[in-house]
Amino acid sequence: MSEPLPDERAGAGIPGIDVPDRRGRTGLDQTGRDLTGNPRVRVTDVQLLTSNWYITRTTRFEFQHSDGHGSTEERETYDRGNGATILLYDAGRRTVLLIRQFRYPAYVNGHPDGMLLEAPAGLLDEDDPETAIRREAREETGFAVGEVSHVFDAYMSPGSITEKLFFFAAPYDRAVRADAGGGLAEEGEDIELVELGIDEALTRIGRDIIDAKTIMLLQWAVLGGPFGR
Repeated sequence: MSEPLPDERAGAGIPGIDVPDRRGRTGLDQTGRDLTGNPRVRVTDVQLLTSNWYITRTTRFEFQHSDGHGSTEERETYDRGNGATILLYDAGRRTVLLIRQFRYPAYVNGHPDGMLLEAPAGLLDEDDPETAIRREAREETGFAVGEVSHVFDAYMSPGSITEKLFFFAAPYDRAVRADAGGGLAEEGEDIELVELGIDEALTRIGRDIIDAKTIMLLQWAVLGGPFGR
């Protein structure tokens, strides 16, 4: 007979369910069980697959289709928390401030070197969206953001990832920089600051600006934002 896995032994707890995981969380298998906003959906089971830094679950639910018949569906979700992103711009000089950093998921999925041009962004962690994006902008660019505008919110990959991203914009002054930026060394960040004219940035969409949140912010900037005509 095979040896039982550790979580199968009598009295053993499962991290993220009945004992804290590495981030001190429990009850992660309860998420979604109390949803009532859509009467066509009834969650029947939630299984916690992984609880490392982020969380993966499989959820089974009964779904009533538009023609009246019902089915049992199962979806896997990846929960990394919500995030925020910001476009820093100088309307007078018609420039935007982006960052370049290494992104392994893009690298392993066909990007030549994994070095992506992006708008500053980060997870909220325990902060509200505006506080979080001020923190991330300062860490990544070195600029202390003044007044910010909340632009819109979006689900970036709603087929499997739960994250909602909060989009912001704010002016910056190239002559006023609080510190060097570049990200947090303890988190392995190595960030380069890239200033581009808005017209050049638009021409690079689809070439070396291929990050979705950045494309969305650049398009907003010229359609209804600081560079709108």
